Amino acid sequence: MATRTNATPPAPQGLPLALLLGTTADAVQAVRAGASLNDALARTPLAARPGTQALAFRVLRRLGSAQWARRKLAFRTPPPAIEAMLLTGLALLWPEGEMPYAPHTVVDQAVTAMNARAPRNAAFVNAVLRRFLREQAAIVAEAERDATARWNHPAWWIERLRVDWPGDWEAILAADNLRPPMTLRVNARRTTAQAYVERLARAGVAARALEAPAQAVQLDAPMPVDALPGFRDGDVSVQDANAQLAAPLLAARLGRGARVLDACAAPGGKTAHLLELGDFDVLAVDRDAARLARVDAALSRLGLTARTLAADAAEPAAWWDGTAYDAILLDAPCSASGIVRRHPDIRWLRRATDIEAFAAQQDRLLHALWPLLAPGGRLLYCTCSVFRDEGERRIDAFLQREPAASLAASPPSPGHLLPLADNHRDGAPSAGEGFSTAADGFFHALIQQRPRD
Repeated sequence: MATRTNATPPAPQGLPLALLLGTTADAVQAVRAGASLNDALARTPLAARPGTQALAFRVLRRLGSAQWARRKLAFRTPPPAIEAMLLTGLALLWPEGEMPYAPHTVVDQAVTAMNARAPRNAAFVNAVLRRFLREQAAIVAEAERDATARWNHPAWWIERLRVDWPGDWEAILAADNLRPPMTLRVNARRTTAQAYVERLARAGVAARALEAPAQAVQLDAPMPVDALPGFRDGDVSVQDANAQLAAPLLAARLGRGARVLDACAAPGGKTAHLLELGDFDVLAVDRDAARLARVDAALSRLGLTARTLAADAAEPAAWWDGTAYDAILLDAPCSASGIVRRHPDIRWLRRATDIEAFAAQQDRLLHALWPLLAPGGRLLYCTCSVFRDEGERRIDAFLQREPAASLAASPPSPGHLLPLADNHRDGAPSAGEGFSTAADGFFHALIQQRPRD
């Protein structure tokens, strides 16, 4: 089965647009009701899934604008299914970049979809969408004065970024609405980044090796993973460049056979990367048994071995054997605010109160796992978040509570990395319209435990 890359796929060929607008509206309705886009797509007919994903990504990246326009054009809130179709149409009609379909085609096919689903509402959908086209310039200009409509993020999210990153918040919000790069991690046990780039070139695939991390290769355009040379044989995996920083940081001073705990390990990218870098004794723990199965599958494809355990990392009394670990990787649950380019539904699913809840969970995990570390050992804390409350503020608070803990001097911790070009260490070239070559937003802190006297 193909692995989802979270890069926006091309618009599909062969399926009626009316059908895809219907399945896209269903997905948008599900997200607005609190479901993840992944779950919504899983309920979409298989043949329509790629096209639905492509359109849903575009709609969710423009959902704030579409919601504002719907309120402007239809004062009374329609039933959820009708509103979802309106939002889908308005987002696809919004004048921005390359349009996947001509405006009159979107309107016509949205009406066709409504005639098949709820014919009594087809005229209403037609009237709203056609009015938007007539008044488009004025509506778009007015929407720019509303923060959520302009930036397509919830107001609380925008304000948090403005406080956390006063010089970068606008650039982060703009970057969140771009398509992300597809970045690969070559298996260091089998090949090098440059050798794999040359292999791709022979297959007609344009790519480049990044200067850092050492195993990273960035494709010029996304492609199905099963089409990657050597993917099935374990030569390469999909992993963002900033996510690839974690394993080398932790492995830098580990010897052969070192005991390593990978807490919250699923889906297993960092687990596998650690084992590609050295012969370590790794225990991968995750509380979700279904997601843990993905760790086993990834290791099997790559020809790697680790012990896996379905357990709550924050409750080590239930599973720890009492032998200390030389290193611990804590890829903590978080808001995922650094990867919204790949998961555009996240911004609409999160609530302001979630950040406090995630921070409490992160503190709990740090407190529970620290005693499992051997004297002189190291713990790497990382999150895919750009919010300081899930990054540096968590580590600052932890270091104040733990006198035996300090940031490791070598290798230095990257800290917060934003999804911006100047956070991409090798100066990525400019990309096409609507596309970014910058890596995802992450936070990494490598914490050293003081050796005993």
